[in-house]
Amino acid sequence: MRIYKSYRFVGADPAIAEVKAIIGKDISLKSVEEDGGPTAGTMRAWFKGKTKRPQNCTLEAAGRALGYERVWRKRNGKGG
Repeated sequence: MRIYKSYRFVGADPAIAEVKAIIGKDISLKSVEEDGGPTAGTMRAWFKGKTKRPQNCTLEAAGRALGYERVWRKRNGKGG
């Protein structure tokens, strides 16, 4: 697996934590799946630590099923 200088993290991709925060405690994983997101089993693998680097399309599907979209914005500094 290629390691990118501009996108380094230890452990799981930070996007997993972002989706988990959106889901919170009040939304079931099954309801996200039923609304067009990835399977509940896929999301459990993200949140329990088995999957460290999910595919972009599954992250997007989860967010969109929850009514969200990701936005690119300029960071402080140029890179990594």
